[in-house]
Amino acid sequence: MRNDPYFPPGEPRRLIVGISGATGIAYGIRLLQALRESDVESHLVVSRPGLMTLSYETDLTRDDLYALADVVYAANDVGAAISSGSMITLGMIVAPCAVKSAAEIASGATQTLLTRAADVTLKERRRLVLMVRESPLHTGHLRTLTEASEIGAIIMPPMPAFYPRPETIEDMVDHTVGRALDLFGIEHDLLKRWTGTPENT
Repeated sequence: MRNDPYFPPGEPRRLIVGISGATGIAYGIRLLQALRESDVESHLVVSRPGLMTLSYETDLTRDDLYALADVVYAANDVGAAISSGSMITLGMIVAPCAVKSAAEIASGATQTLLTRAADVTLKERRRLVLMVRESPLHTGHLRTLTEASEIGAIIMPPMPAFYPRPETIEDMVDHTVGRALDLFGIEHDLLKRWTGTPENT
């Protein structure tokens, strides 16, 4: 059972945000934007393939992306604060999460700050959410995700919900990001919640 971390008086609540090289960087960007509107500090690490995806899928520059976060770390800085369990955080979300990153996390053989921070999150029994972007999945992928789940990660593929009748891609992204924030108990107004079947149906 996960215990909510204790933050000493005056110390900010923090969430580590990882962005790896899978398609769907819009989820990571929207997550950072939502955290700016909350009382939670965002600590960002982006893999090199993640920065490549930024240029493929958006018109944002690296500096534009970094400006959305409260603190930014270099992907090769394995001695950064988030590589140590002594830094208290709510946990970490990798959005999007490439299968390669998930495999490093599942095996514990981490090679970058992103996957090291995820490994630390797990060893400290904090919440780790992997927004895995790959389809279709072969058996090797499924085994990797099962192994990650068995050691404590939450596997959360960004599946769009249609009951809110989204009108834009942004609506679908917001719903998924809102559900991810729910997992950390972070308040937001990104989604329309299901309230049951209408009585007249």
